[in-house]
Amino acid sequence: MDKPTTGDFTKTAGWMDWFTGPSKPRFTVPAGSVDAHCHVFGPGAQFPFAPERKYTPCDASKHQLYALRDHLGFARNVVVQATCHGADNRAMVDALVNSGGKARGVATVKRSVSDAEIQAMHDAGVRGVRFNFVKRLVDFTPKDELLEIAGRIAQWGWHVVIYFEAVDLPELWDFFTALPTTVVVDHMGRPDVSKPIDGPEFSLFLKFMREHTNVWSKVSCPERLSVTGPKAINGQLSGERIAYTDVIPFAKRVVDEFPDRVLWGTDWPHPNLKDHMPDDGLLVDFIPHIATTAELQEKLLVNNPMRLYWPEEI
Repeated sequence: MDKPTTGDFTKTAGWMDWFTGPSKPRFTVPAGSVDAHCHVFGPGAQFPFAPERKYTPCDASKHQLYALRDHLGFARNVVVQATCHGADNRAMVDALVNSGGKARGVATVKRSVSDAEIQAMHDAGVRGVRFNFVKRLVDFTPKDELLEIAGRIAQWGWHVVIYFEAVDLPELWDFFTALPTTVVVDHMGRPDVSKPIDGPEFSLFLKFMREHTNVWSKVSCPERLSVTGPKAINGQLSGERIAYTDVIPFAKRVVDEFPDRVLWGTDWPHPNLKDHMPDDGLLVDFIPHIATTAELQEKLLVNNPMRLYWPEEI
């Protein structure tokens, strides 16, 4: 893959560019697998970054994303609107319409979005909206506005993706449970994996999923959650690679308990990482340690994302 550039924009100081030489995964994903969480950045010269953005990334184009898809062995992508583009969804929509039907999208919209704009995005392949509650990434949006948006997009059969941090779940609980759609949680609600898996914080997240059957979770981004880091150790099987070992019990618990409501994605091109830039091949090799049977892997990577994003093809 070509080295990322920044168009006419100056990258945020210390920005870590995505890794251009990912290894080939040792784990072979099932046929028809979906990378259900990834992004595109710009290119900035074609799709300018939002003036209100909290960061300026490197470019990460649709062509580079789909080259990675093929390299890792996936068949499809779900492209999630990046916060650096705000509510200007043009880069994401462009990635969808140039995917040959192999991508769906999750948009960011404001209250002012028109029905015609929603319909146009739907026709392009958008199937959800994302509400971001991570304060360092976005400015606060009133919850009544978000509920209004959720009610409107429900008419198209879209779902809501929520991004928050574990410590904020108690104060957001009532809002999340009032959403009238399927709700997909990004990255298990970002648990603190240095805390006990049976402690109150992660137990509350499991209760949230257990009591609300419309809630799904992405068991992705171990590189964001891990304290032990990316160093791979040899597993019991020949050629096996195990990294981010401290995240495995948390993700495995979610997959085991909610096998029909889990998704997985690379999170390429990995925005706002401070510690290290992951090898996407190693991230794929994380999968069999959290979905430990062929049946669970098929649900996580094929059946569940197809049911949510391509139901007409099932």
